[in-house]
Amino acid sequence: MAKMKIKKNDLVQVIAGKDKGLQGKVIAVHTETGRVLVEGVNRITKHTRAGGQRGVNTGGIQVQEAPIHISNVMVVDAETKKPTRIRTRVDSVERGDGSGRDKTVRTRVAVRSGKDI
Repeated sequence: MAKMKIKKNDLVQVIAGKDKGLQGKVIAVHTETGRVLVEGVNRITKHTRAGGQRGVNTGGIQVQEAPIHISNVMVVDAETKKPTRIRTRVDSVERGDGSGRDKTVRTRVAVRSGKDI
């Protein structure tokens, strides 16, 4: 599977499906299944039974988010508030230990505006 370019706490917009156009913050990223959990998107109702222990779990209907496939979301550019693709910029930074070797730093960049994410 390809490297996931969406990280936890990113602001994303749904580009396909029943919640198309909604924006939300990424709660969790499931790399093994290629899905993300987005706040306020793909909400489902879950019916739970009351637990066997005394009052620990009262049964009822809970509304919660379900994972959505990563191909159906795009990161939102902070400057334009529109969805954008992500590019990785590799910078060479001098180490501070005086060894003379450079360290490479990868930075995520929005394609739409060119600004760092």
